[in-house]
Amino acid sequence: MSEPAQARVLCVDDEPRIVQGLSAHLRRRYQVLTAHGGQQALEELKGAGSVAVVVSDMRMPGMDGASLLAEVRRLYPDTVRILLTGEPGRDAVVSAVNKGQIFRFLTKPCPAEELLDCIGAAVEQHRLIMAERVLLQQTLIGCIRALADVLGLTNPVAFGRTSRLRQQVMAFAEYLGCAEGFWQLEAAVMLSQIGYLSLPEALVEKIYYGEKLTQEERILAGGVPEVAGKLLSHIPRLEAVVQILEALGDERVAELDDSTGMAARILKLVMEYDVLTSQGQTPDVAAQLLQSRTKRYGAKLLKDFATYLGTSSGEMEVIEVALRHVLPGMTILQDVRTELGMLLVARGFEVNERFVERIRNFGPGLLAEKVAVRVPQRRAAV
Repeated sequence: MSEPAQARVLCVDDEPRIVQGLSAHLRRRYQVLTAHGGQQALEELKGAGSVAVVVSDMRMPGMDGASLLAEVRRLYPDTVRILLTGEPGRDAVVSAVNKGQIFRFLTKPCPAEELLDCIGAAVEQHRLIMAERVLLQQTLIGCIRALADVLGLTNPVAFGRTSRLRQQVMAFAEYLGCAEGFWQLEAAVMLSQIGYLSLPEALVEKIYYGEKLTQEERILAGGVPEVAGKLLSHIPRLEAVVQILEALGDERVAELDDSTGMAARILKLVMEYDVLTSQGQTPDVAAQLLQSRTKRYGAKLLKDFATYLGTSSGEMEVIEVALRHVLPGMTILQDVRTELGMLLVARGFEVNERFVERIRNFGPGLLAEKVAVRVPQRRAAV
C-alpha cells in the first residue's frame, strides 16, 4: 500500500528570511509552497489546486494577511487559514476574524514546536472537513439520484431531460478539468427540472420539444429557477446548489466569475444545446448557433464546448435493440410511447436496474419494439 500524500501548506510573508525559516521547519512533514505577497499566494493556490493550510503574515505591502485570508476563504473555503503576526493588536484580530475566519493566530517569533503543533492541528482540521464533505456529498448525491430516478419514471416529460443533461454536463465539466469536487453542479443538474412540476403538463411538453411559447407561457417558464430555489431552500447543505439554479435565470450569468457562475454557465449552455437538438438541429448546427451568444457564456466557454462536442462524438456507439434487451448503462436515444401516445421514456434516459425491472410490466408489443441506444464502445464490442 502506498503512503498517503503529504498535506500541502502555503507559507506567505514578504520577508524571504521568514518564509525560508517556516519552510525549513515544515518541509520534513509537509509539502511546502511559498509566496512573498498576497497576489503571488493567490497565483500559487490557483496553480496548486488543493492546499490544506495557508499561513500568512499580517503586515504585507499591497494585500495584507487579513485580506488575503478573506480571499482564500472565498475561493477555497475548505483550506484552513492561520495568521502569523508580530502585532496581535485588537484591530488586527477583529479584521482577521471578520474577513478571513482564521483557525488560529501565531505571534512572531514563533517557537518551532508551537508552529508544528499548530500546523498539525490545522492539517487534521482540514482532513476532518474533507471527510465530512465527502460523506455529505455521497449521501446527498445518492438521495438526489434516487429522487430523480423515481420522478423520471413517474413524470418523464418533466424529468426526461435530467439523465441526458447530467451525462452531457458532467462530461463537459470533466473535459474542462473542473468536475472533481463539483458535486454541487451534479446536484444542480439532477434538480434542475424540479421547478417544472409547477407548470401544466402540456406546457412542459412544449418546452421539452422546443416549441414556440406564448408570452404568458414564457413568463411561466422563466419562473422555473425561482420555483426550484424555493422548493430546495429549506434543505440543509444545498445552499450552493440553490445559488446555481437561481443563477440560471440571470442574464448576467457571464459576469459571475466564481464557481457558482461557472457551474451555472455550464449547465445553462448544455440546456440550450439540448433544446436546439430537441428541435431537430444537428449537433454541428446547434454548436454554431450557440457561438453567437458570447455575452451570455463568454467566447472561451463556447469555444471549449464546440471542441468538446467534436472530441466526444466518437466515444459512444449507436445500435438498435429490442426494448426488452436494453441493459443498464445504455442510453435510449428516442422517446418511447404507448400506443395511445403517452410518453413512457424520454430521449436521453440512461437505463438503470430499476428501469430494467419496470419494463417487465410493458406489453409484449412494446417490448419487441426496436429502439436506438447509445452504448460505450467497450460494451458494443462484446
